[in-house]
Amino acid sequence: MFNPQYTITNKLATNMRKVGEIIGFLNSQALSDTVLMTMTSEARALSSFSSTQIEGNPLPLTDVKRIIKSQPAIIKDTEREVLNYNKAILVLDKQIKDGGIGKLSNPFICNIQKIVIDGLLSNSYKGKYRNEPVFVNDPVKRETVYLPPDANDVEPLMTDLINFVNSQEKEIDPLIIAGIFHRQAVIIHPFMDGNGRTTRLITKTLLAKLGINTFPLFSFENYYNSNVTRYFEKVGVLGNYYDIVDQIDFTEWLEYFTEGILDELNRVISKFPQYMERLEPHHKKILEYIHEHGSITTREYAQITSRAKATRIQDFKKLTDMGLIKSVGIGKATYYILKTE
Repeated sequence: MFNPQYTITNKLATNMRKVGEIIGFLNSQALSDTVLMTMTSEARALSSFSSTQIEGNPLPLTDVKRIIKSQPAIIKDTEREVLNYNKAILVLDKQIKDGGIGKLSNPFICNIQKIVIDGLLSNSYKGKYRNEPVFVNDPVKRETVYLPPDANDVEPLMTDLINFVNSQEKEIDPLIIAGIFHRQAVIIHPFMDGNGRTTRLITKTLLAKLGINTFPLFSFENYYNSNVTRYFEKVGVLGNYYDIVDQIDFTEWLEYFTEGILDELNRVISKFPQYMERLEPHHKKILEYIHEHGSITTREYAQITSRAKATRIQDFKKLTDMGLIKSVGIGKATYYILKTE
């Protein structure tokens, strides 16, 4: 039976309290559908960018946003990684909105991995736990630094972890449960590929499932990506799994994990002033048009509103000043797009 070792230190308790306060604030805000659409679109792109870059994807954020928006038919593997991650977030978000994911299970986890690596590996590695040994190497020293559990032990270990999550749902703080799942899944290394991306997606889902209802709004992957070396140092272990399993302590990781969520939530909060000013129906009409078509020109706006030319100019100015849109081009060639950076 999985029985993780950890201590609720002062630092961890403080982080948990602060996260709870911000979550309470976010969940109490009556944001319009248009504003929520803007914030969730930005967070999804940032998550897709950050989580794939952690694994070595070289695409810059601007390209990630373009790819997600355009959904090109012919794509490279680096682009497919981004689109797969974006798709997985959309699938999970819909499940959460439709009533939740129910109890965590092996099939659920494997299905997310299947989405993450779709088109990147052969079908023999998709949606199933590994049946081969794997090694974790130091990219600099080019030597093996960690030997994960044997393939035969993967499913029993994942089942133990899942049982822990499900049985402790109402007993332990959701931050602790999600954090423990995150690190233990990385330690088990259950798949041939897609372990990190799948683990981060499931962790996001656990936070939402267990009461932290900000799933669409924030990207804790962004925090990990800001210092990938530190992330790997905190989440990983060194040596042979069977030699160190009894000495693994989750305390330091949980401090780091909650620190990352707190940092990302504070980033979201810092953006709130630009969203809190009340949007009028005509402002929403501009944003909705951009969401549907990708951009809007002054001429297109004139065709969907009865407002005078002077007020139309002011409408664009207000949304620009609020940081919701930005202009592209000069003179008559000017058009407006969402500002997501």
